[in-house]
Amino acid sequence: MKKLDDLRKRALAGGGEEKIKKHHERGKLTARERINLLLDPDTFTELGMFVTHRCHDFGMEDKKVLGDGVVTGYGKIHGRLVYVVSEDFTVFGGSLSKVYAEKISKVQDLSLRNGAPIVCIKDSGGARIQEGVDSLAGYGEVFIRNVLASGVVPQISAIMGPCAGGAVYSPALTDFVFMVNEGSYMFLTGPNVIKEVTHEEVSFEDLGGATVHHRKSGIAHFATENEEQCLSMIRQLLTYMPQNNLSDPPKIECNDPVDRMEESLDGIVPADPSKPYDMRKAVESIVDDGKMFEVHENFAGSLIVGFARLGGSPVGIVANQPKHLAGVLDTKSSVKGARFIRFCDCFNIPLIVFEDAPGFLPGVDQEHNGVIKEGAKLLYAFCEATVPRITVITRKAFGGAYIAMNSRHIRCDMSFAWPTAQIAVMGSKGAVRILFRRDIAADPDPEARRKWMEDEYDEKFNNPYIAANRGYVDEVIKPHETRPKLITALRSMESKRDNNPMKKHGNGPL
Repeated sequence: MKKLDDLRKRALAGGGEEKIKKHHERGKLTARERINLLLDPDTFTELGMFVTHRCHDFGMEDKKVLGDGVVTGYGKIHGRLVYVVSEDFTVFGGSLSKVYAEKISKVQDLSLRNGAPIVCIKDSGGARIQEGVDSLAGYGEVFIRNVLASGVVPQISAIMGPCAGGAVYSPALTDFVFMVNEGSYMFLTGPNVIKEVTHEEVSFEDLGGATVHHRKSGIAHFATENEEQCLSMIRQLLTYMPQNNLSDPPKIECNDPVDRMEESLDGIVPADPSKPYDMRKAVESIVDDGKMFEVHENFAGSLIVGFARLGGSPVGIVANQPKHLAGVLDTKSSVKGARFIRFCDCFNIPLIVFEDAPGFLPGVDQEHNGVIKEGAKLLYAFCEATVPRITVITRKAFGGAYIAMNSRHIRCDMSFAWPTAQIAVMGSKGAVRILFRRDIAADPDPEARRKWMEDEYDEKFNNPYIAANRGYVDEVIKPHETRPKLITALRSMESKRDNNPMKKHGNGPL
């Protein structure tokens, strides 16, 4: 008994008091402190506490620490089973050894077999150089399990320190990545290597900090002010997710009346179609209690994605944002939307789309950066999705964007339009300029002729009633009716069954 107590005490000490003190001085929590904040109190069961490395080179045989730099196990979040990995920077800088990887692989396997989410907290200097190829083999074992678990159980990564070299691929393979401002960074090659090879000088933060990855690269879905906020947000995010791909997202009691009419929506779309408005406010006016858990908030701002609830049931929100670039689709927003749509489809979360898109962003830069391929990713994701899918067209639905944003033609289950909706190949100004350029130029009063033709085009083509007449829109509704209409429609689809053709897998436009 005494030996067991002594061993447990040694394992809990991690890299020792001095290293833990330095860790705290940098404003960072220890591996176990992070787990305790993440999980419900007194629910953590640790696995592999006494594991040590098997390296006998470079004097490593005399440097063994129980646990070998990573804490693994399982516990509960909001009463539901979750597996957890927390890297310990106080032990060998959190560097990954073969047995370290085996500990991670063990809980990955348990997560997959038992159908429960896994959260991995990253704080590691990378591969343990002393172990050579064994360390690299360990990374491969982790990566293959990331891929096999993809779409089966939710996988979440939290970067709370360095994550460099090959280590970055594990979080990149997971569903959601959190980072901490001025406390975490991710990159394949560090500033010193970059300086040597390309002669560029850059800091750790500017190369791969949270700001870079949640605003520019889009690798990080969330950037938090501190570790405590990060762990709290992970707990919140998991409330929208099922345990696995065979279960439904967790419903909660809804205290927001399902038949609530939001009168403010009737005036939210400006009369002038060129004027912006905040789609986020429209969405928040409709969902339960005005709460949306936004994903990628500061990346590709012309598209909003995130989780909310309608009538107590989780839904995924995909919405154009007219306040940013008029809500156009471009390379980044297309990929942002596609990735989120595929996650929701994997885990049985219905999709609600709010559309106000004038089209795809034109320009040489967009074409050269593959807007065709990137836009096709969004289209592919919607076409592939079999969860309940509802679209609300609030204003513009032009050209390819009309089709790509979950139209009836790509298996949208139900499509609503507000009276302000404009559904056509393009807006009236562009259409008239192309169709009647000569007629307008020959008119004694070209401005009056142009205005008359634009009005006529709007009347004949650019309104929701034409699409409704053809059955492309199921119902034209008043904006304040949107919440009850959506909830009623969702409840009618609770038993929806839809399947894609049998195949090994599709070959999407990667």
